[in-house]
Amino acid sequence: MVERRAEHAVKFFYSHLFWHNPGVRELFPLSSDDMERQRDRLFAALTHVVSRLDDEALGPYLHDLGRDHRKFLVRPEHYAVVGSSLLAALAETSGDAWTPQAEKAWTEAYQLIADAMLAGADASEDPPWWDAEVVRHLRYGQDIGVLTLRPHAPFPYLPGQYTSVSSERVPRTWRTYSIGNAPRPDGTVDLHVSRIDRGRLSTALVRETRPGDVLKLGAAGGRLTFRRADRPVSLIAAGTGWAPIRAMLEELADRPPHQDVRLFVVARDGAHLYDRPLIDRYGSSCGWLDVTYITPAPGRHRNEATGRLATALSNRGLWPDQDVYLSGPPRFVDQTARVLAELGARPARVFHDGVPAAATGSGPRGRPLGFGEWFLDRPAPHWHDPSARAPKEN
Repeated sequence: MVERRAEHAVKFFYSHLFWHNPGVRELFPLSSDDMERQRDRLFAALTHVVSRLDDEALGPYLHDLGRDHRKFLVRPEHYAVVGSSLLAALAETSGDAWTPQAEKAWTEAYQLIADAMLAGADASEDPPWWDAEVVRHLRYGQDIGVLTLRPHAPFPYLPGQYTSVSSERVPRTWRTYSIGNAPRPDGTVDLHVSRIDRGRLSTALVRETRPGDVLKLGAAGGRLTFRRADRPVSLIAAGTGWAPIRAMLEELADRPPHQDVRLFVVARDGAHLYDRPLIDRYGSSCGWLDVTYITPAPGRHRNEATGRLATALSNRGLWPDQDVYLSGPPRFVDQTARVLAELGARPARVFHDGVPAAATGSGPRGRPLGFGEWFLDRPAPHWHDPSARAPKEN
């Protein structure tokens, strides 16, 4: 019921929340574009939880979510007002389907969610965020930046994980970026940032941030971490999805594996293979590493790279025996995972972090303009990952 009126539901929720609790608005992003993304994230989290109410992994997910929400300055009393507005939005959107039984079920479900998140926040011994100084900023063309940061306090993470980032240049906005190195003795971390159109934070990080600036880092997260299972390994990276793969490759170089490792690096053109000198050094010095670069043919559209990757993967066998680590834009990850499944790779051995795709509706502005357009040309719900209904190992 709610999915059919998703736009109305999220707008009603935030209108109700801010009308009855004006002070809460200060916790949210300032720009309308960032608020649209915030709305998408709300439903992404909600549908993730609803689809896994009986999943044993839900508890750890909610604990991590509660721990992470401390960086938004969320306090215990905020959970109650959010729950009240959520129930009001569901009642408004569901119409006659909102029965006393439905209200009771949702009230109990939300209380379970809130209690688990509060427990996660209370149990964490980490700070809400880490301040980190920019000590180096490298630009590759107009749209890629690699920022080296020195956290003011030890920042724990594993190779392959990501962190959320905030900058005073774009207040109250957080975005996740992968960490591009294994832990170093000096504690510095590299962030690989690809600027996206209308992406205020990515633009600020790539084009405006300078050494000496201080950013905020949220706790590291993600499950794209290396499993040492003495099986052959394939690493597949596209764009700045190279960052977590690079971190894992650094870990492998420090502790060489017993099995061969195949590395596929995909880019829209040769100029976007921004770390090729390092990759070439690994390829020449690590006898266990085989490197394949994938780019479109000269003069061809950048999307051809994905097709060429599929061909390259089909020419390499033994996929049922491989542990595969996959990183890149959401659509690339989804398409490549399907190709790997067709080639016989075992889904439980294809590891990637589930990242919601950017909001891309079918209308000329990229989002539905209203209920008429929603029903006449209904887009797929970009805030919902249907594959989340089936348990999988990312």
